[in-house]
Amino acid sequence: MSFMCSRLSGIAFLLMSITYGQTSPATTSTEPVYKFYSTVFGTSVIKSGGLTGRVYAIAPNTPNLPSFDAMRPIAKVWTTKLDIPLQDFTLGFPGVPERFEWFAIDYTGNIWITKGGRYHFSLASDDGSALFVDNRLIIDNDGIHPIVVKKGAVHLGAGLHSIRIAYFQGPRTQLALVFKVQTPGQSWRIFDTEQFNPPHAEQ
Repeated sequence: MSFMCSRLSGIAFLLMSITYGQTSPATTSTEPVYKFYSTVFGTSVIKSGGLTGRVYAIAPNTPNLPSFDAMRPIAKVWTTKLDIPLQDFTLGFPGVPERFEWFAIDYTGNIWITKGGRYHFSLASDDGSALFVDNRLIIDNDGIHPIVVKKGAVHLGAGLHSIRIAYFQGPRTQLALVFKVQTPGQSWRIFDTEQFNPPHAEQ
């Protein structure tokens, strides 16, 4: 196992690792055989109840979010929240040498809603992004653009719901991805899956 270290505008990447032939039994020939640690996009430590982010290389001059169904991920990360304010990205994408631009990440997971009601979401990104809840498009912030904030809302009943945040980085050198939520009767805050776990999750 080898380790590399890089920085993202003063934010250290910790323990980026590439693993050969030592993945879990669930890994097959159709899955990437390496993962990386990243203090920004996620970690290679699987977080139960968190978001799984599949990382893809995309063709230069891709103008919109790609169709991930026909693509093969080049890496995988896990995280509980997306809080990446606007910043330069000049040292390359962790785990993918010399990748400054033209990549996408498709984050998926499940959340547990304890109190039903109308939930408001905010998605800020540079470049494109989109939010889906229960396979329904809630926020469309797609395209190549400087940081743009868009909002959407949906009524969620108590229980389990699927969530997906798709993101792509086009031309260098700035990026951003900030995902927030406003739950019924509460103020805006960074969305964190740890606040949306089912009642038995911590037992």
